[in-house]
Amino acid sequence: MDLKEKLPVNVRDDKISEETKSLISSLPSHTDSHGNKMCRFQGCWYYYNTLQGVLNFQRGFQPQDTDIILASYPKSGTTWLKALTVALLERSKNHSSDHHPLLSHNPQRIVPYFELGLYIESSSPDLTKYSSVPRLFSTHMPLDAMHETLKDSPCKIVYVCRNVKDTLRVLFMRYEEMKAEPHDQIKRLADFLGCPFTKEEKENGCVDEVLDLCSLRNLSGLEINKTGKSYNWDNKIFFRKGEVGDWKNYLTPEMENKIDMIIQEKLQGSGLKF
Repeated sequence: MDLKEKLPVNVRDDKISEETKSLISSLPSHTDSHGNKMCRFQGCWYYYNTLQGVLNFQRGFQPQDTDIILASYPKSGTTWLKALTVALLERSKNHSSDHHPLLSHNPQRIVPYFELGLYIESSSPDLTKYSSVPRLFSTHMPLDAMHETLKDSPCKIVYVCRNVKDTLRVLFMRYEEMKAEPHDQIKRLADFLGCPFTKEEKENGCVDEVLDLCSLRNLSGLEINKTGKSYNWDNKIFFRKGEVGDWKNYLTPEMENKIDMIIQEKLQGSGLKF
């Protein structure tokens, strides 16, 4: 097998069209620490195949009013958010204890990415297998990249952000708050998704059950997440420490100060604080 074929498909450059090649030639370019090529488009850096996925999404995605899109920056709690959302929406199906989808499928597979999977090869992929209501999708695209496509849609977007030192109708969730106040934050998420916990569910411990099912300890210990693959990545890489403030073990004070200055500059006036 060619070494390039071993890379996750979104990191490669074998799916780009001639039109996209021409576009890339006009964009600022860069190579990452592993030598993989990237380019800057609409203010964001993308691997070449990922850019093709973004362009295909922008051209072809037709949102449905009930769609739910989970958006995040990589390594910001994406897998956890996917698991929590699936668990909340699956409550009404009354799965037996050993038949819940999270026990046999990685959350990354249950909630597919737009630009990293579905749209990487076509602007009109077959979405018939995602016909349940609501449809669940995910993305690492910034909201600006989705604005034109979604601006007239009432679909819901949940955006989880995290202190970068650890790193529409939109609900913003902070990873640090999800860790510190899991009960309050999951009820907030359920309310936004339109599937609030009933009084009976709260009294019967349903909130704790969802949190336990989606805990790092439980998900990382499942066989599917220890041995399976998603997007050519080993599933186990999606489960890290999950610790708030772990950046202190890796960043120097100088690096911390520089990041703080960038955060202050970029988020000024947004209402977001870290």
